[in-house]
Amino acid sequence: MTRIDDKGLDLLFRTARSHNGWSDRDVGDELIREVYDLARLGPTSANTSPARFIWVRGNEARLRLAACAMGPNATKILSAPVTVIVARDLGFVRNMPILFPHAPHMHDMMADPRFGVPTAVRNTTLQGAYLLLAARALGLDCGPMSGFDPVKVKDAFFAGEDLEADFICSMGFGNGEGLFERLPRLAFDEANRIV
Repeated sequence: MTRIDDKGLDLLFRTARSHNGWSDRDVGDELIREVYDLARLGPTSANTSPARFIWVRGNEARLRLAACAMGPNATKILSAPVTVIVARDLGFVRNMPILFPHAPHMHDMMADPRFGVPTAVRNTTLQGAYLLLAARALGLDCGPMSGFDPVKVKDAFFAGEDLEADFICSMGFGNGEGLFERLPRLAFDEANRIV
């Protein structure tokens, strides 16, 4: 395996920022599909793939999502060309015969909430991170947010379904407004142990 070059590392991590302001350039269906098709390739526990992505793009849908947001996040949602709700499907086990066919016993194990719920929580967040990296790799800017009411989001977008919102992320082409300088990060010795 070869190492990604500095330009790619900058795009994904070093110079990337969470965006708050957006140009009026559209994010079309084809690009949304391309982002997902790249992100879905990332690994999950037992290939469970519990994340579900609700792409909020229409004006009426953006107003509904903005009504669920806290503080300035409503403005970010309304100004972005698209905001994705990253949700976990607590009924993900129904797909296990397709996604993990060589180990049928995993279906029964994941059907037990003691294993299935933590698996859904962990892996949905992981898949959401893959989605952000895929979007950045394909030239989109991202503005992830956790300032929203998940109950309101459920009621507004997937009432009666086994879905729960994990986080939301506006995507598009940033206009550079409202960008923060990179905030401090913990040094290696503050966040790591090699044992």
